[in-house]
Amino acid sequence: MLLVASDAVFAEHAPGPGHPERPARLAAVQRGLLASGVGDALVPVESRDATRAELERVHRPEYLDRLEALSLAGGGALDPDTAVSSASWAAAIRASGDGLAAAESLRAGRGDAAFLAVRPPGHHARPGQGMGFCLVNHIAVVAAALAAEGERVCILDWDAHHGNGTQEIFQDRDDVLYVSWHEWPLYPGTGRIDDRGAGPGLGTTCNLPLPAGATGDVYLRAFDDVVAPLVESFVPHWILVSAGFDAHRADPLTGLGLSAGDFAALMDRSTDLAGRAGRTLAFLEGGYDLEALEASVAAAVPRLLGVEPSAETEAPTVGGPGRTAVAAASDLWAELG
Repeated sequence: MLLVASDAVFAEHAPGPGHPERPARLAAVQRGLLASGVGDALVPVESRDATRAELERVHRPEYLDRLEALSLAGGGALDPDTAVSSASWAAAIRASGDGLAAAESLRAGRGDAAFLAVRPPGHHARPGQGMGFCLVNHIAVVAAALAAEGERVCILDWDAHHGNGTQEIFQDRDDVLYVSWHEWPLYPGTGRIDDRGAGPGLGTTCNLPLPAGATGDVYLRAFDDVVAPLVESFVPHWILVSAGFDAHRADPLTGLGLSAGDFAALMDRSTDLAGRAGRTLAFLEGGYDLEALEASVAAAVPRLLGVEPSAETEAPTVGGPGRTAVAAASDLWAELG
């Protein structure tokens, strides 16, 4: 069974007219779920809000106070790209809470994997700052909760933009491994290949910056040559996926070259690392072309259950640039160990 979070409050977060991170994204995700062919296996997550204690594992109390107050006052801008509306606080704490509830259900054996169709997205949210459309870092909230119970967590982030917030939260910890494929250069300008964490966390951050036009074969080469050996040596109990679909070639905010079929392959590889043992959660991050988002969700979600999608899927892509970048990453990790 696939646990799915899709609360009505997520559509009420309103960053403003013309904003790319719009409520219509959730409708596209729902169409993708319907087209995936696994509808009979979908089970709603028993929703709950994240508590302040759970949020404060990754966010500063004064930031949370300011975010809640701004939302309750009717909203406002955090930066030119990131806005808060009257429903944003409720949506954000429910999104993190649903991730926590999904992990609890998986641990209890009530599902095989989980897909969190939440918004606003989260991976740019820093300890004391919302940015990049993100207010609360949902995947970090869940990872921190699992780590607090002594479990080792691997976060795989294949959003086109580097998850600077997630990296910052865990960069000095040795119990959470963070891996990011991302377009370089691109917002937010972080995620250098030689940024590998700090202090006790040195070696638990892996960045794979790729050029515009990179295709699915390049992503999979990075997975096989760099990521899989690193994850296997880390021996995580959980695989959490920042499932951004904005690396699709049709996305208006990025320049990467993936197709829906490539996301299916990435999800398949990601779930494989968890041994398909009820320890994989995927969180919706980016993806701003609605047709591409729908097709990508339809292709990728069935792979969480180890089955082929029933809908016709775009073919995987090959031949784009980026092999040199992957080879550089492979050499770096081989040299540094």
